[in-house]
Amino acid sequence: MATPVLDDTFRREWPRLVAAVARFTGDLDLAEDAVQEAFTRAAASRDREVLINPAAWLTTVAKRIAIDTVRREARLRERLPLLVPDEVVPTPAAPGDDRLALLFAVCTPALEPEARLALALRFVCGVPTAEIAAVMLVGHTAMSARLTRAKRRIAEQHLHFAVPTGPALAARLPDVLATVHLLYTTGHTAAAGAALGSATVTATALDLVRGLRLLVPDDLEVAGLAALLLLTEARAPGRIRADGSVASLEVADRSLWDRRLIDEGLDLASVALAGGGRYALEAGISGLHSTAPGFASTDWDAICRLYDRLVERWPSPAAQVARAVARSFLPGEAPAALDALDALETTAPSAARHVGAARADILRRMRRTEEARAAYIAARSVEGNGAVRDFYGARIAELEAR
Repeated sequence: MATPVLDDTFRREWPRLVAAVARFTGDLDLAEDAVQEAFTRAAASRDREVLINPAAWLTTVAKRIAIDTVRREARLRERLPLLVPDEVVPTPAAPGDDRLALLFAVCTPALEPEARLALALRFVCGVPTAEIAAVMLVGHTAMSARLTRAKRRIAEQHLHFAVPTGPALAARLPDVLATVHLLYTTGHTAAAGAALGSATVTATALDLVRGLRLLVPDDLEVAGLAALLLLTEARAPGRIRADGSVASLEVADRSLWDRRLIDEGLDLASVALAGGGRYALEAGISGLHSTAPGFASTDWDAICRLYDRLVERWPSPAAQVARAVARSFLPGEAPAALDALDALETTAPSAARHVGAARADILRRMRRTEEARAAYIAARSVEGNGAVRDFYGARIAELEAR
C-alpha cells in the first residue's frame, strides 16, 4: 500500500535512484524500469526498512531487479564489464554525484541541445514526460518518441555512466554547463503551464552546479555559472507578490532577497570575472542588480558595459535583447534600443517572443501608451506561461486606465 512517505520519496528521490542504478548498470532504460518496479514492490512490502530508510531500500532493490533482468535475458556475461568499467577512475564524493554522472552521459555530442535538455529534465530532474512536452511545446507522443530516440543514441555510444576525468572531462564540460544553465532557466520561468516555474528543477540545477564546483574547483566558467545561478535564485522570493501575481524587478520586494546567497554568488563572481567567460559576465550583471539598494539606483552604465562584452563573447539573440533593454534605461537611449530590437526581430525571427515583451516594456516607460498596449497584447498572444500572460494582462489593464 502506498504511503505519504513513499509518495514523497518517489517525487524527491526518483532522479537520484535512476542515476544510481544507471551508473551501476550502464543502461538507462533498464535503470528506469528497475526503479519503477522497486517502487511498486515497496508499496506492497511490509518490510519496516521501507519506511525507516526508503531511499536506501529502493536503491538496493532496484539494483537487484536490474541484475535479475539481465540474468533473465542471458546477457549478464556480456554486461559485466559495463557494471564497473576498469578505465573509469572513481570520482570524489560530491552532492548529486550520481546525477552528475548521468548528466555527463546525456550531454554526449551525439545529441542536439534540445535532446540533452529533455533527457536531463526527465532523468536528472524527474520531470514527467507530459510536462516536458508542454515546456518544449510539442505533443506528449512526440516527446516520448524523442526521449526514446535519445536513449537509443546513448546506448549506441556505449557510454559509461560515470563522471569522466582528464581531457574527456574538459571536452564534455561546456555542454554540461550549457545544459545546467538551460535546466535552471526552464525551472526559473517555464515556457508553458500555469505556474511561473519549478522550484524542484531550479534546486536540482543548483545541486548540480555545486557538484561541478567540487569536481573542478579551479574552472572559472563553472564558478561563473554557480555565481549566476546563486544570484538569480537569491532574488527568486521577490518575484511573486503577496497576491500570487508576478512582480517585475522594478517593483520587487528586495527585503525578501536571500542575502546569504547573494554574498556567496558575489564572492564567486569576483573570481570568475577574471576569465571573461559568458557565465562570468552574466553573473557580473546579475551581481549589479543584486547589490543595487533599489531599482532607481541600478548602475545601468556598468551593466551596459558588461552586456557589450557579453555580446562580443556570446552574440545570442537573448543577450542582444537584454542589452537593448539595459540600454533603454540610459538617458535618451530608449529610441535607439527600440531600433536595435526592430533590427534583431528581422535578423533573428526566433527571438520574436522576447523582442515583443521587451518592446512593450520600453514603450510603456516612454509613455507611448497605445503602442505599448498593442505590444503587450501581441506579447500575451504568443506567451505560453500562464503567470507571465497574467502579468501582461495586468500591464494592459494599467495602460487602459491611463
